[in-house]
This record gives sequence, structure tokens and C-alpha cells, in this order.
Amino acid sequence: MTMGNNGDIAWILVSSALVLIMTPGLAFFYGGMVKRKNVLNTMSSSALCMGVASILWVLIGFSLSFSGDIGGILGNLHWFGMQGLEAGKAASVFAPTTVCFAIFQMMFAIITPALITGAIVERMRFSALFIFVVVWSIIVYYPLAHMVWGGGFLQRLGAIDFAGGNVVHISSGVSALTAALVLGKRKNHGRATYHPHNIPFVFLGAMLLWFGWFGFNAGSAGAANSLAVHAFITTNTACAAAMLSWMLIEKIKNKKPTLVGISTGAVIGLVAITPGAGFVPIWASIVIGALVSPICYFFVTVVKPKFGYDDSLDAFGCHGIGGIWGGIATGLFALKGFNPDPKLDAVQWNGLFFGQWQLFVRQLAAIGITIVVAVVGTLIALGIAKLCVKKLRVTSRDEDVGLDASEHGESAYPSFNGMD
Repeated sequence: MTMGNNGDIAWILVSSALVLIMTPGLAFFYGGMVKRKNVLNTMSSSALCMGVASILWVLIGFSLSFSGDIGGILGNLHWFGMQGLEAGKAASVFAPTTVCFAIFQMMFAIITPALITGAIVERMRFSALFIFVVVWSIIVYYPLAHMVWGGGFLQRLGAIDFAGGNVVHISSGVSALTAALVLGKRKNHGRATYHPHNIPFVFLGAMLLWFGWFGFNAGSAGAANSLAVHAFITTNTACAAAMLSWMLIEKIKNKKPTLVGISTGAVIGLVAITPGAGFVPIWASIVIGALVSPICYFFVTVVKPKFGYDDSLDAFGCHGIGGIWGGIATGLFALKGFNPDPKLDAVQWNGLFFGQWQLFVRQLAAIGITIVVAVVGTLIALGIAKLCVKKLRVTSRDEDVGLDASEHGESAYPSFNGMD
């Protein structure tokens, strides 16, 4: 087996574990926000992604994302089943060994489809979700990972995405909105009062996401070096700034900051800094975090009610919009020189704030292309899922009973018999 620097290997494996814990964290974050009768189904959706995406990644996902190049859009199947990777030369400049890189990237492939589920909770059949995750991963996630990180079209164009603004957040957020529109609103959407059933779950999930995000962003340096340190501090700073910004908005607007708002602000701060964590100055992470909260708050409280779509847990309003702002902000504030190896520095031009326009334009182009790929791919994935299982949604009666009972035959709170 080809070995790299042991310290770098240790850091990437630890980072991989940190990113993996984000998906159970997301399960708690989303699970706490739904009704009691749907919490297990919501959390099971994240668990499904952990299983499906892991096996799919080993079989074809890593190869389609990072092996070879077909038209700048997709890799090939040269590494089907990850064959030959352990004996060969390290195929990635981003990590000490190829398998190490594959493990780290697998965790991203797990959480991205799980993010989508926040927009479609409480109404999608579990079997339909299974098919959707498989197809969506193949036709949306793997091509985007290849285009942005695997030597594909967007990487050659000069667009940059440090840890997944396009690949993870914009793709999942836009796909979430598309899926929510196709599935339609929940039965009592707009008529019944909505309250999260377990706010401590929401906070626990947000804090697990914050904890895991250090692996997500700092691990994307690919080594235990000064770039990882830089990404670590920008990640924490943007998260803190966004959390305080959301608290301030709620205090001004509603006179009382809420724990759900505090949790939401922290998560969107992490989303916003992801594409630029290793590319922007530390001070810029304060600006990026402070501004993402009013932007997302506007979409969640003004745009969503105006258009009436049922993005249940604001996956689009938080991840889609937060990711778009992060990609734009990277085009504004990126600077060359944070990577200790100049040959590996992905920043070809400084950001618009520092007087160069080339990167900013490429960031806008990458965001636009990501949106198109996500919309078209989601429509195809939902269409294939519908062909396979006939109906994407549970029945009206099952929606009344709750998906925990109708889809899983379980109850999270068997002693609770009140109204939900």
C-alpha cells in the first residue's frame, strides 16, 4: 500500500469521522423540527443515506467522481469497486493516499442527499426516497463532484469551492426545493399551527453539525497544515457571527431570540463559509457569517410565504440560499496564498473586493450551472423513482397517522396519546 505522511493520514481519517457524525447530527436537527408522529421517519431518512451512499460510493461513486474524465462532466469506471487503489500511486493531490481521499469524500456523498430530505419530510414514501437517493447521487452528485474537484469543467474554468458550496449545499438546497414543488404541500400546510416537537433535539443536532464541520472544512485542506488551521478558524468565526446575527434579527423583530433561531443561525453560518473557508481572510468570515442570516431569514420568512411552497424544514432557504451567498462571497473575498504549497493553490485570481473580477464571474457561472444540474437531475430522479414505486407520496390516511407508524411500524413516544 502506498503510504503518505502519517500525520496527514491521521488528520484526514479523523476529519472523515467528524464529517460522518454530521449526518446523525442532521437527523437530530431535522427530527426535532417535525411532528412527533414523523420523527423516526425523518431520522431514518438520514440513516438510509448513510447506508446507500456508502455502498454506492465504493462501487461506482468514487470512480465516477475522480477517475478519468468524460467530457469534463463525469469520471469513468476505471476504479469500479475501488479496485487497485491501495497498491497504486496516490491519485489525488488533496490527500496523502487515494483511499484516504476516497474515505473523506465518501462522507460528503452521504450527507448531501440527506440534506434534501428536510424539504420533503412528513409526506414521501420511504421506498421512493431509496430510489431517489440512488439515482440522484449518480446523475447529480457524482457529476458535480467531478466538475468541481475531479478535474472536470468547472475546475478547469477556474471556479473554486473549498469544501462543498456548489457540490453539497447549492445542489442539495436547489434539489430540495425542486422535490418539494413536485411532491406538493403537506396535507395541512398553512392551515395548522406548526411547532417543532423537540427543540433540544434541534440544538443537539446543530451542535453536532458545528462539531463535525471542522472536519468538513479543515479536513478539505487534505493535510495537517496551515491551510487546515486557517479553514478551522474561518469556519468557527463565520458560524459564531451568523448565530449572533440571527439572534439580533429575532430580538429586533420578535423581541425574543429563540433556540431554534440560534441553532439555525449557527448552521447557515457554516454553510456560507464552506466554499471559501480556505480561500478568504479570517476577517472576511465575520462578514460572510453576519450577512448570511438576514439573507436566509428573508427567504424563510418573506419569500417562502409569498410563493407558498412547502420547503418543510427550509432546506432551500438555508442550504440553497446560504450556499449561493457563500459562493458569491468567495468570489468577493478570496485571496491567493493561504495554501502553503503555491502549486496547489486553487485561487487563480483574487476576489472582486481586492480589485479582480475574473473569479467573481466564474463563481456566478458555477452557481448557475450547479442550479441547472440540480433541477434537471432531481426531476429525472423523481421520475425514475415514481416509475419504480408508482407513488412518491404516502396516502392521505398515512399522513394523518404519521409516517413513523405507516412506513416503519414504530413510535418514538409510545406512551404519548395526545393530539399531534
